[in-house]
Amino acid sequence: MLSKDILERFLRYAVIDTMSNESLASERHPSTDIQWDLLHLIESELAGFGIKDIVEDENGVVVAHIPSNLDHVVPTIGFMAHVDTADDVMGNGVKPRVIESYAGGDIKLNDEFSILAEENKELANYVGEKLIVTDGTTLLGSDDKAGVAEIMAVANILCSDPTIKHGEIELIFTSDEETGAGMDHFPYDKIRCEYCYTIDGGKRYEIEAECFNAATVKVHFSGVSYHLGAARGRLVNALTMASFFVNALPQAESPEATDGRYGYYCAQTINGNATEIDLTLYLRDFELPVLDRRIDALKDLAKATEALYPNGKVTVNAKHIYYNMIFAAKEKPFAMEALYKAGERLGMKLDEQLIRGGTDGARMANERKIPCPNIFTGGHNLHSRFEWAALPAMTDSALLVLELVKIGAEA
Repeated sequence: MLSKDILERFLRYAVIDTMSNESLASERHPSTDIQWDLLHLIESELAGFGIKDIVEDENGVVVAHIPSNLDHVVPTIGFMAHVDTADDVMGNGVKPRVIESYAGGDIKLNDEFSILAEENKELANYVGEKLIVTDGTTLLGSDDKAGVAEIMAVANILCSDPTIKHGEIELIFTSDEETGAGMDHFPYDKIRCEYCYTIDGGKRYEIEAECFNAATVKVHFSGVSYHLGAARGRLVNALTMASFFVNALPQAESPEATDGRYGYYCAQTINGNATEIDLTLYLRDFELPVLDRRIDALKDLAKATEALYPNGKVTVNAKHIYYNMIFAAKEKPFAMEALYKAGERLGMKLDEQLIRGGTDGARMANERKIPCPNIFTGGHNLHSRFEWAALPAMTDSALLVLELVKIGAEA
């Protein structure tokens, strides 16, 4: 049974530690060795399905191909998910708990934390259904181990049921998606898909073809150190400089104050002491010129900070991480057209939304012009201890993937 297979796989994957580490992402790929544990398991399970064409790339990517069983050639379709979990809250040591039949109301995670029904309206759609939650000490990891489980369950069906006609299917499992570095060394020479889908969304029936443009900005503050007893007119405190800089960011353009198409500045991490400080900021916007305007604003703010703190130094290094994937979707609309057709056939009323974030598919869409829409996984409250996943939605995601495979065979 599909639902049972998805649940068993997700629970098996969720307890494997795979949290990535942004501070190491520029030095090593993947950023943490533990991600290999799930990648190796995926490779082993795919081989167990009877798949022969499997490549485990040294930079933390598994690519597998299920050969076509058609007598004519159709475009190769890809499905992609990532194995790493975020570090917004602890992503290792996950202890998932299955609620066999949700009775409604709040869900107590532990003595301190509960998932409140008032803040999770979608819960009302799953009364009497299976949910998976955390113990309140970690995130759950449905981003994106739910996507991994759903793809693997579909692959199992395709390999065990030759009556399902399909073209070549490409399965892609990446690492370090959460750090934004997972595609930096992606083995494009090993893939053949002409269109792809990331299974990396959230709410049931939500799909996305448009995401943020994203930049990461590293700001370094250098102060001047002196003994505090003799500091007047000499000491320049890097902490004070950094505090001024962060406080000057517009609160109206922060993640907690924006939604829809509004972008933001976000001070993400800060490390150092009174002499040297490193600050990391995330910038996001759906319009690239606006994102670049934000980068220029930070450079101007750095100059203003130096002017206010003589002898202090501020350096700004900005890097574009990914771009809005809508352009590839518009150039090659068949990926979205197939997705809507699959939903219609299954009686699913798909709801197209914006991704206020990004996916590995955004990198693929922009770097190789491969359209890569995003499909829901059934996870909610991602990157938090209040994360929960609904098994019926996870099953629907897999059914949608399976229907896309069938439609691909008709091309």
